[in-house]
Amino acid sequence: MKTLQERLRIVEKHIHEGNIKVMIIGLGSVGTYLLDYLISKNDPAVSIVAVGRDEEKMRTKVNITRVAGLIRGVNKSRIDVEGGVDLTNIDAIQSAVEKYQPDFIVNSSRAYPGLKYGSISWANVRAYGIWSPLAICFTKNVMEACDRADTNAIVINTSYSDAVIPWLKSAGKAYPDFGSGNLNHLVPRMKFAVAEMLGVDDFWNVDIMFAAGHFHDVCISKEGHTEGVKLPLKVYYRDQEQDLPHEKIYSACRIAMPVDQTRNMMNASSNAQIITAVIEAIRTRKSQRVFSPGFGGNIGGYPVLIGYRDGQPDAWIDESVFCFEEMNQADRASMALDGVEDVVNGRLIYTDALIEKAQKAFGTRLPKTVDFEDIENTARFIIDEIILPQTGKK
Repeated sequence: MKTLQERLRIVEKHIHEGNIKVMIIGLGSVGTYLLDYLISKNDPAVSIVAVGRDEEKMRTKVNITRVAGLIRGVNKSRIDVEGGVDLTNIDAIQSAVEKYQPDFIVNSSRAYPGLKYGSISWANVRAYGIWSPLAICFTKNVMEACDRADTNAIVINTSYSDAVIPWLKSAGKAYPDFGSGNLNHLVPRMKFAVAEMLGVDDFWNVDIMFAAGHFHDVCISKEGHTEGVKLPLKVYYRDQEQDLPHEKIYSACRIAMPVDQTRNMMNASSNAQIITAVIEAIRTRKSQRVFSPGFGGNIGGYPVLIGYRDGQPDAWIDESVFCFEEMNQADRASMALDGVEDVVNGRLIYTDALIEKAQKAFGTRLPKTVDFEDIENTARFIIDEIILPQTGKK
């Protein structure tokens, strides 16, 4: 694939021409919410294509979303549906990408749909890294298809990007440009918390600089603490740094949230934010900040700027407050608590602690390492030996 900078220049041209195409791969709850959010932009320059296996189901979801949008008077987007695309079939994905030539591709597919993996793992092993082979299964197929098609699209991944994107990069494969969700779900909680601590109503004027891996998105959100790990965090209100106890901020992030698929509103919003940030950065030439797991093939999550450098559109890790080394160290500590010791040379390495916890909780032993070539077999093993018994389907 072309470099991110090369593809951004092509997307820049299409944005200025008013011809922006977004491809959503997989129209489950994340994809359907995202479709609704994109329609709600009411931007005639944005067209959308939904890609997946079951065309009839996708058309049903598209129809209700289009009608609901038009009731609100916010539907100016053309929407196409491309069915019959099995995400185990790389050729079929490639054909869809070549047919529609999108500017953005959002991979919202899941190898085992309809289940929040955390409903199994958090109570038993307090770690999500166990699911990494499932998270990468379809993503690697999508990226191989994108590579073969030599797409000009900016690619966004929705599933456990903290480990999935570095896994692909370390294997020498094409990898998504951005990860959505995870870290990006926690930052808004922090903004609400800081505004309440300061006694102000304009929480949108609170800024956060923060880096952490997936474990802390969950731990802080569910339990209000960092498990003893010091994380890089600074908070600002109206551009002025605020001296607030970090422990109180983390504690205030523990707010009631649904545990069913409505949680995917956040992931879909994160996808929409990345797309909007690229478009706005190009239209206004003002840098936009997002928080992205896996950006640049780096483990964990980082603040990322999208804007212009040397007169060209670009995206880069924001080191204006914390240096990369400090953020990366915190991210690695966070990912280790999530059960991922490292990702290197196309191999994901589980922590010994996770292996022991999984043995005790599920009566099955995970491999210490998962090579890129063993992803499908390991994913099948996890489904058969952990998911199905835990869900009563075996």
